[in-house]
Amino acid sequence: MIVAAAIWKRETAAKFQNWIDGLDPVDLPHARIMLRAEMVRDAMTDLVDAHALPDCVERTMLIDYVAALAAMFSGIMDSRYLRLRINVIEINACSKFHIDTVTARLICTYRGRATQYGNGAMGEAPGEVYDLPTGSPMILRGTSWGSTAEPGLLHRSPIEGTGETRLVLVLDPIADIEADESDRLVH
Repeated sequence: MIVAAAIWKRETAAKFQNWIDGLDPVDLPHARIMLRAEMVRDAMTDLVDAHALPDCVERTMLIDYVAALAAMFSGIMDSRYLRLRINVIEINACSKFHIDTVTARLICTYRGRATQYGNGAMGEAPGEVYDLPTGSPMILRGTSWGSTAEPGLLHRSPIEGTGETRLVLVLDPIADIEADESDRLVH
């Protein structure tokens, strides 16, 4: 049986959540990079340094959270390389329910309301909409999974009209990298 998604419902430490929620949105780290999974910790350390996040336990927790999810997702997807996006979202970036055109995608919201999801057909809103808990990662099967069966699980950004700032991690496996492309990746 092929499933459309896997959700790890976990509670984020209150101290971490208060810290990340209290940061000025301009200080939140953001980047789009392709790299080997084992390089995520170093890349995140460089990223939080570049955004001058204070050296504290919570900063280390953010780095650890992202690095651990990257390692797990890389293993699950059997993908040595990942596309990592950490986005600061203040506008309605993805308000329509959709399925991504990827093999699979991991999404985890560290600040703000997390992703909404529900079963439905492309182009239609789901009958029931569920809210992923903030801090809980979700792996979604995309349309490029290789199965002829539609995933049927749609998702969207819940930010419309909230005025909040979200911090969202997105990981995609990179299956086919040409030799010349790997030279541009973070090793």
